[in-house]
Amino acid sequence: GVNAIIELNPDALEMAKNADKLRKKGQILGPLHGIPVLLKDNIDTGDKMQTTAGSLGLQGRPALQDSTVAAKLRAGGAVILGKTNLSEWANFRSFESISGWSAVGGQTHNPYGLDRNPCGSSSGSGAAESANFATLSLGTETDGSVVCPANASGVVGIKPTVGLTSRAGVVPISHTQDTVGPHGRTVADAAIALGVIQSRTFDGRDPATGGVPLGWQGRFKRPTDIPTDYTQFLDPDALRGARLGLVRTTVGFNLPPPLPAGALPTPAPVVDAFDKVLAALRAAGATVIDLEAAGFTGFGPGFGAGESLVLDFDFRNDVAKYFATRVGVPLAGGTLQTAIDFNNANADAEMPFFNQDIFLQAQSLLPGPNDPQPVFGGMTYNQALAADRTFTIQGMDGAIAQFHLDAVIAPTDNPAWSTDLLYGDHFVYGSSSLGATGGYPYVQVPATNVYGIPTGLTFFGTAFSEPKLIALASGFEAVTHESARNLPKFTPTIPDDHIAGEPLNVGKHDKDQKPDGWHPRHM
Repeated sequence: GVNAIIELNPDALEMAKNADKLRKKGQILGPLHGIPVLLKDNIDTGDKMQTTAGSLGLQGRPALQDSTVAAKLRAGGAVILGKTNLSEWANFRSFESISGWSAVGGQTHNPYGLDRNPCGSSSGSGAAESANFATLSLGTETDGSVVCPANASGVVGIKPTVGLTSRAGVVPISHTQDTVGPHGRTVADAAIALGVIQSRTFDGRDPATGGVPLGWQGRFKRPTDIPTDYTQFLDPDALRGARLGLVRTTVGFNLPPPLPAGALPTPAPVVDAFDKVLAALRAAGATVIDLEAAGFTGFGPGFGAGESLVLDFDFRNDVAKYFATRVGVPLAGGTLQTAIDFNNANADAEMPFFNQDIFLQAQSLLPGPNDPQPVFGGMTYNQALAADRTFTIQGMDGAIAQFHLDAVIAPTDNPAWSTDLLYGDHFVYGSSSLGATGGYPYVQVPATNVYGIPTGLTFFGTAFSEPKLIALASGFEAVTHESARNLPKFTPTIPDDHIAGEPLNVGKHDKDQKPDGWHPRHM
């Protein structure tokens, strides 16, 4: 099966019955009244369910209180159906990790081909949504972890601006880049969920809800008119007159030779499918500007150069703060070193397929924000933050300003690869870093399929531009929905007796050739 669910809520049926009773009395708690919702298993719920991040080190006593987003779901009437499997530690333990695998939950599979990977790290959230296990699911993202599973499983994923949704009670990677976002089968469903979980007012448990993300720091203030209902921006005609900037460079998508170092050629069937997507955008009235062809270099070499250092440095500090909130689990009150020691002591269960080299790299960093870090060529944490901020201004904000864009667009990720326990994940291209490093929002929408495997398009914008992005995404969905999302068939594998052409698995990462500070793309 799909193996997307790591735990069901034993109180879910009672919650649903209570919701029905209230509805009969005319009492509606909110837009998700009685609606089943699944949560990624790194989001705390103060109930009978575990919150493990996929690690045996967090098994034991459940979290002491709801995360802010879980509390908001309850206040909005949702029935929290259960927790979904994930890439362990949100894909931040090893360079060689296998998306969708955790020691607690095992391997999640893709509903479109059970030997295919669901991507990650919100693997079970995307797969469960695709498989119709719940109406909505919540994932988390640092860089790619909402949108890549949405791409692989053919659903909508909204990655909000950092600070729009609270991270309080969420197992962290980085306070600079982490956010919580919804998966839905339609843009409308995902927009409803975003309206419920957003933090329009300050959450004292997460300072980011009172500020702005990295790309806006020192430049702009937080808006005072953050919407509580994002469905008001749904617009089937939103593409008419829209100006969209297409990015190819950083995603390695359909580039002329010579390819950038480390880039793999995009298979011709994928290129052909996206040519039709671009044609559909133009037919719907959008102007699509190829940014590289127009001479734009803001997304060129060096983009996001500080990201890996920022994430490592944040993680070592942030995860210890989270451990301090837990009791009755092996890692309660511990540090990153405690987690490393736990994994070593339980290596057969925790590390049968890959190690913990990211943990070790993060633990090796010097403690000061101005300390030169040898593993990152002497760069300091503050220099890394400054580099990411500069590239965000030059890249996303620069493109939008120079070409008067409504959004930047890019293919989300390559279609799902076959799960590979030996070599790990197979990425040909991915675009989430365009917005992730600066804390900016983006929306992934199913766009097309290749040999029956879905793949999507992402709409990017500057901070707090969710209304515009949701409008554009809904407009795109309106003109492509009949062709973009074929229903999953849960086949053991993708049949190939009718296929002629290039394989979708192009190349494999060499496990011994990782550059200093390299991180898996989807966290």
